[in-house]
Amino acid sequence: MKLNLALLALSAASVSGFGVGPTAFAPATRNGDLSSTALFDSRRRQKVASLSKWAESRGISDDGSSAVAEAAGLMTNDEGLEYVKLVNSETGASSEVYLLGGVVTSYKDGEGNEYIAVRPDAKMDGSKPISGGLSHCWPQFGPGEIQQHGFARNVNWTVKSMTDTTVELEMAPSDYTKEMWDKEFLCTFSVDLADDQLSTKMFVENKGEESFDFQAALHSYFTVSSLENLEIAGSFEGKEFLNKMVGEGEMQTEDRSAITIGEEYDRVYKGVNDPVLNDKGTGKALSVLNTAGWEDTVLWNPFGDEGMGYNNFVCVESVKFDPVTLEGGSSWTGDMALKAGDL
Repeated sequence: MKLNLALLALSAASVSGFGVGPTAFAPATRNGDLSSTALFDSRRRQKVASLSKWAESRGISDDGSSAVAEAAGLMTNDEGLEYVKLVNSETGASSEVYLLGGVVTSYKDGEGNEYIAVRPDAKMDGSKPISGGLSHCWPQFGPGEIQQHGFARNVNWTVKSMTDTTVELEMAPSDYTKEMWDKEFLCTFSVDLADDQLSTKMFVENKGEESFDFQAALHSYFTVSSLENLEIAGSFEGKEFLNKMVGEGEMQTEDRSAITIGEEYDRVYKGVNDPVLNDKGTGKALSVLNTAGWEDTVLWNPFGDEGMGYNNFVCVESVKFDPVTLEGGSSWTGDMALKAGDL
């Protein structure tokens, strides 16, 4: 039901004990009692302001339109997983960050456009890592000495602090992590839903005295209207990349300035960290702003796999491919932001 603030104001005056028609003003005017009129006006304004504030808190606008304001805070999905909902009341933008894996699974602008994808085959009940979102690969990217992509996406992160528009999550060593990687680390992942972008920060600390090596990545899934509508711009031309789809991997040189995907992709572009997803189907451009730490980009898509929903997402991953050696007491930061715009 739509409710107009003007009607609320009218109601405020009528229930105050004062009329709002000419007869209400007439006695005071006829008797020259301007103080009574002023008192009436003051009380009426107070009533209007009070009801206006009440209406706005319930999503009722001046033009009579009604909307339900989204709530921010710690929530639980239908399958029992906890997540933090961020809401920017100024712009209407929102984001969702799951504690399992510390993964951002949604970023919507004020118009409701979703930029982060979660695969249709994703498990949202905690039985396995979430397939989608800005998924953490840490302390290992891909195969290696420990399990594929490390353990950061497998564990529950702890909420260190949060507001309506920010959340800071923390991952510390546990018995589970020590069984495969016994290092004194502390990882903090921060998400900030600003007016014009979604900002993230991965902060890794070595809390021990001995150095350790790690790789890191945000295995980022982004929505696309269709792969045929997508072009990924950036400083790709002339760069060498590892094409993992050829044999056991083959180094090749990119001759395109913008990438289109018409086959299965798994490519590591070292030294490229400025990708922009241009989707002519939506008319939107999404810039992946890697301003610290993330030096490389991985493009991945399981072309042809309907079960994964291949045609409606692409992974454009922010990566530190070469291992980082972190001395005792030192730290590493990876800053990445998503900024959307029109083509």
